[in-house]
Amino acid sequence: MDDILAPIQDLFEGQIDFQGQRIAEILSTVLLVISGVIATTVGYVYQDIHLTLWIGLAGTLVTALAVIPPWPFYNQNPEKWLVPGAGRAAGTGIMVDGVKVS
Repeated sequence: MDDILAPIQDLFEGQIDFQGQRIAEILSTVLLVISGVIATTVGYVYQDIHLTLWIGLAGTLVTALAVIPPWPFYNQNPEKWLVPGAGRAAGTGIMVDGVKVS
């Protein structure tokens, strides 16, 4: 059962790395600014606030689709974390100013 659920769980966990967070932030800012400029321009040209709001909503939904799901390109540079307790098992300890601290 774990073999079946593991890919689904990975899909919904939403793991992205720090570089992916940066990309998502830049992408969301750019998409929202572009959709805002387009909505304002179209609304001004047609003198229709209703149209402006719908274009703004569509731009927000496109931005949400681009940023909220954990797309694979958001996790291309994963961090390599240390295994808990790995240093102690090997007996290395932590060195601070040349003194071993346990």
